[in-house]
Amino acid sequence: MVHDEVTTQPSGNLDLVRSIYAAWGRGDLSGVGWAHSEIEYVIADGPAPGSWTGLAGMAEAVRDWLKAWEDIRFVADEYRELDGERALALHHFTGRGKASGLEVGRMWATAAHLFHIRDNKVTRLVLYHDRERALADLGLEE
Repeated sequence: MVHDEVTTQPSGNLDLVRSIYAAWGRGDLSGVGWAHSEIEYVIADGPAPGSWTGLAGMAEAVRDWLKAWEDIRFVADEYRELDGERALALHHFTGRGKASGLEVGRMWATAAHLFHIRDNKVTRLVLYHDRERALADLGLEE
């Protein structure tokens, strides 16, 4: 079930994030029309944290991460608009490890993406494998 929080200053940011997750929920991670050409892509925690710049950098990071998984999908649990330029999507993964066959949800039951958005483009995207860390970093509670 997806829950949406209403903010006092609604914008199209949540609509953009919902459209991204619609594709990711189908397993389509190829589209990047939503991303700014100089996007900063950050993996904040987990087994391979790091930061990449630009569409090519983000593609490289995602490609490397995807090598370990089969049928990986991001399923949104909740969307939150934090302010006029940031939106948070709380999500979980589905899929399984290529080598182990282990269902991904057993490793990272809940996670989060923090989207920084300007002019209807994501300028910075931060993946948190640990949802609690994302909420703590943002001073929020579940």
